[in-house]
Amino acid sequence: EMKFQLDDLTVYFPYDYIYPEQYEYMKSLKRSIDAKGDALLEMPSGTGKTVTLLALIISYQMGYPGRIGKFIYCSRTVPEIEKVVEELKQLIAFIEKDTGEKQQYLGLALSARKNLCIHEEVSRSRDGGSVDAQCRSLTASYVRSHNDGKANCDFFNGFEATGRDKPIDAGIYNLADLKRIGLEKNWCPYFLARYTITHSNFVVYSYHYLLDPKIAALVSREMAQNSVVVFDEAHNIDNVCIESMSIQLHQRHIRQSEKSIKTLNEKIKDVKEKDAARLRDEYKKLVSGLRSTQEQQHEDIILPNPVLPQDVITSAIPGNIRKAEHFMSFIKRFVEYIKKKLDIEHVVNLPPNIFLEELKENAEIDEKPLKFCSERLSSLLQTLEMPNLQDFSSLIKISSFATLVATYSSGFSLIIEPFDDRAPTIKDPVLSFTCMDASLAIEPVFQRFQSVIITSGTLSPLSMYPKILNFRPVVMRTFDMSLARTSLLPIVVTCGSDQAKISSRFESRDDNSVKRNYGHLLLEMSKIVPDGIVCFFVSYEYLESMVTAWFDQGIIDEIRKRKLVFAETQDVVETSIALDNYQRACLNGRGAILLSVARGKVSEGIDFDHHLGRAVLMFGIPYVYTQSRILKARLEFLSERFQIKENAFLTFDAMRHAAQCVGRAIRGKTDYGIMCFADSRYASEDKKNKLPQWIYKHITPSHTNLSTNDAALLAKKFLRQMAQPYEAQSGVSQLSVEQVTKKPKRGEESTNTATTTTT
Repeated sequence: EMKFQLDDLTVYFPYDYIYPEQYEYMKSLKRSIDAKGDALLEMPSGTGKTVTLLALIISYQMGYPGRIGKFIYCSRTVPEIEKVVEELKQLIAFIEKDTGEKQQYLGLALSARKNLCIHEEVSRSRDGGSVDAQCRSLTASYVRSHNDGKANCDFFNGFEATGRDKPIDAGIYNLADLKRIGLEKNWCPYFLARYTITHSNFVVYSYHYLLDPKIAALVSREMAQNSVVVFDEAHNIDNVCIESMSIQLHQRHIRQSEKSIKTLNEKIKDVKEKDAARLRDEYKKLVSGLRSTQEQQHEDIILPNPVLPQDVITSAIPGNIRKAEHFMSFIKRFVEYIKKKLDIEHVVNLPPNIFLEELKENAEIDEKPLKFCSERLSSLLQTLEMPNLQDFSSLIKISSFATLVATYSSGFSLIIEPFDDRAPTIKDPVLSFTCMDASLAIEPVFQRFQSVIITSGTLSPLSMYPKILNFRPVVMRTFDMSLARTSLLPIVVTCGSDQAKISSRFESRDDNSVKRNYGHLLLEMSKIVPDGIVCFFVSYEYLESMVTAWFDQGIIDEIRKRKLVFAETQDVVETSIALDNYQRACLNGRGAILLSVARGKVSEGIDFDHHLGRAVLMFGIPYVYTQSRILKARLEFLSERFQIKENAFLTFDAMRHAAQCVGRAIRGKTDYGIMCFADSRYASEDKKNKLPQWIYKHITPSHTNLSTNDAALLAKKFLRQMAQPYEAQSGVSQLSVEQVTKKPKRGEESTNTATTTTT
């Protein structure tokens, strides 16, 4: 463990040595927080990015009390969230050991109900939507109002009775810790976590809790403005933003919505006869405006609005949809209009404002009441005390679409297609209302919080992100990996042993010589590389066609003599079993090959450290499906709004995914691995220079235009070198506390090279 001064700040770091790039990263991070600005930082895989972020920002919170409020850490998956909490526990334990006193620091993880529920029956369900629905049917305010204020869940009642009066002790809590406390004290862990984040110092949760307006309105609305937000592994953040504000409607949604409307009409009729006062009370609340309605419903807002412009929050709901039966008639007309729109034979591409004009002309539906649709349906479902919201999911989706289309006149595309391009013979009409502008979802985060840090191992080229997210970072920096030995070998294989070019380009997908040469490359690598090899293909279809050809050519049989072969599929359970068996085969010395897909589950969240991934082969360039009309609309938008050329964005997107795939091989400084880019197009400079700097600088001219035989020889030589014993060189790849505190002499270069841009 080490403690050192960075400017006038005491930084606690829970390890004996710090990497030079970690120290440089801390300096950039501190500069952006000092300036109360945003930062864009690219840090190589496996260099301790998480612990560096935690050490600097938590030391800052303790060293300068009051300067920054909460530390909000956003990650993508539950295993990553758990990893962050474990690092934090280690850091706080070191600070307490060094200071000799218990720290009054409260940090916790927050996740969905399905990961926190301890109710015996509800927690059995694996589906998140089902757990949410069952939880609400037990704990909603209307259930309590009919039951002397008690819910039908003992854990919820226990928390309501005593949980708010006695906050949990200072400490760091992961999901398992929250469940343990819940069982000990008879409190609901989910509601305990939701309540605790309002007064905690640190919270780690999924991106969606900040970027998805539907969830952010519930969970993150009380976060202090002087908080620091970190988006880790943020290379795909623009896609997360776009998905959170996009909606697709199929005919099945129309059919289910028609059933839901019928059910609601019957319920309204029933309530009118038995309890008319309930509907009258709702009407009065809606006259007084949305804000008061929301405040009364806060504990169990069942359908958060996909977007909440200020004028909507403070307004009263328009008169023509205040009465329940009037609103049902209104939404029925809207559903019928969409049904009619979906009955088409050719593609329709409508700007949202034209859609609204046609809607007014043909269905006499105004824009203003449409804006309130989502909120009005939420209020109605609450008033009618509907227990299972899953039954109304399609109607909820259509009301979200109504609100979005009436709110945003630009930055969205509305495309209606009679069938999926990939199955043009099957009629399956779909209405896609797609967000083109990633900045719409993240803009409130930049505006509201003091500092937003966007960081990942693959953000090159950095200049793309400020454009597509529309923000101005005060620090933009990419860091190199300081190595005592060159432990990564990036190579570009452009042809087979017969000198025939290899590529995944569409024209050569059915070329047997390409498939044969790819197969021979994998066969040669399987002879040389010990333990695990991970292969990435550009799509599931390409993987299947390739493996079929290898079976026919006898290549798979040859490979299986040396290693077992496993494949990722679109089924999550099958993929988990394949991964588990792949790891077992690597551990017991049999060796294995995992065939996976770029943009799939394996390429994003799973690390292949040490012997689990001694080589990663990227077969082809993972371009997105370019015939998609939605993608074409986004490319047009980027070209018009940000002057980003179509090819520049497609190459940027493909290369960040390729880098993400090959980056799985190196998960630390003691690790080593081969990164093989197998496609003749990787040899061109405009592809290579979009790779992260820490990979790009190791691609020498002699490693750029190789045949499969050359690649095998280089790999053999590299693995022989890596097998030699070595020691980490202090002052080169790691620094002691003395080396950190020793100031460099004037003119002396830092041990770490980095590219910096300050705006």
